[in-house]
Amino acid sequence: MIRRLTISTLLAAAALILSACGDQPQEMNAAGVKQDGAPYQGVGQSQYAQTGWKPGDKASWEQQLKTRAQYGQNDYTRMGNK
Repeated sequence: MIRRLTISTLLAAAALILSACGDQPQEMNAAGVKQDGAPYQGVGQSQYAQTGWKPGDKASWEQQLKTRAQYGQNDYTRMGNK
């Protein structure tokens, strides 16, 4: 009884150890790399796009970032504290 339990435990452990050998390598090669576009290119017409920003215009993109950082995310200017 104990011998049968020991043998079945060893076989289960061996199967578990050998199952890890079937793992495929996960390498990044040229075929699997996706290059993102420039952020100022946009995704076309979106309801979330800020008015005044023109997709594809880098200068307009940078101006919108400056404006948002100054007025939308700066608590001192937003709350009227100076």
